Amino acid sequence: MSKTKHIDNEYSIGEAYRYLANAKETLSKSPIEYGRYTDSKYVREAAGMAYLSALKALDIYLISVGIDKGKLPKSIDGYWNLIHKKIHLNGKLSAAVSIVYENMHVDAYYRGHTGVGLVKEGFDNARKVIEMISKLMEKPKETKNIVCEPEAKYAAKKKTSKSKTPSLIKDET
Repeated sequence: MSKTKHIDNEYSIGEAYRYLANAKETLSKSPIEYGRYTDSKYVREAAGMAYLSALKALDIYLISVGIDKGKLPKSIDGYWNLIHKKIHLNGKLSAAVSIVYENMHVDAYYRGHTGVGLVKEGFDNARKVIEMISKLMEKPKETKNIVCEPEAKYAAKKKTSKSKTPSLIKDET
C-alpha cells in the first residue's frame, strides 16, 4: 500500500476497521490458558490498537461534522464532552466508549490485565463504537412527510372505490 493512499484514507471509517483488524491479529499471537492470555505483551499491543480504533472512528465523525483536525480532543474527557455536544441520543455510544476506555486502555494496556472476558468485552465494544459511528455517517435518505403520505394514499383510494365495504362476491356478468 503506497504512502499517499494511506494518507488519503486516514480519515475514513475503513481506517478504524483496519486498526481493529490489526489488533485482533496481534491478540491472536498470545495463547489462552485458564481463561487468561499468557503473553501480556501481545495483549497490551492489541488493547492499545483496539482503543485507538474506537478513537479513530470518533475522530472521523467529528471531522465530518466540522471539527478541525487540529482541534480534535487530546483526552478521553474531551471525547466525552464532544460526544455529548455533537451526537444526540448517545447513551449506547457513551457506554461503549467507556467500556473500551476502561477495559482496553486502562486495564489491559496500562495495568497489563490479561483476562479473556475483559479483553473480549473491550473488543466487542470497540467494534460497536465503529459501527455506531459508521451508521451516523451514512447519508440520510430523502425524507418525505411520512405522516401525510399514508393519508394521501388513503384519500386517493377512497375516491376510487365505489363502496365503503369491499365486495365479497364478484359479479360474473
